[in-house]
Amino acid sequence: MAMPLFEDDADDGLMGEINMTPLIDIMLVLLIVFLIAIPAIEQAVKLDLPRVGSGQRDIESAHVDVAVRADGSLAWDGANIDDVGLRAALGRAARANPPPQLRLRADRKVPYERVAEVMSTAQESGLTQIGFVTEPRAR
Repeated sequence: MAMPLFEDDADDGLMGEINMTPLIDIMLVLLIVFLIAIPAIEQAVKLDLPRVGSGQRDIESAHVDVAVRADGSLAWDGANIDDVGLRAALGRAARANPPPQLRLRADRKVPYERVAEVMSTAQESGLTQIGFVTEPRAR
């Protein structure tokens, strides 16, 4: 009996569809790996923050306002000031007892680097309480 060299019947057991079972198995394994790995990757710092009431304060603490305009110029409580004058004024404010809070107002168009310089100068002077003044969003 002779065996045929070529068979004409091309669909002997061949499937014309993609077998999805291995793909689904791989996806389930990846899902399990990610579910296990994500909590380990999270780098949250757990803090026990103080709880305060949401009522408004009647007593306002001392503060100074520093504004950084769009061109990079500075204002101390509304008066123009240069970098040297700012450093001296921050030093005087830091020596006050208790030191005031610095309220920093920065124009939206000022480069962040300029704002960071003012913050660094305040920190070097000894003022540690810095607040950012913003305007509420228009609805």
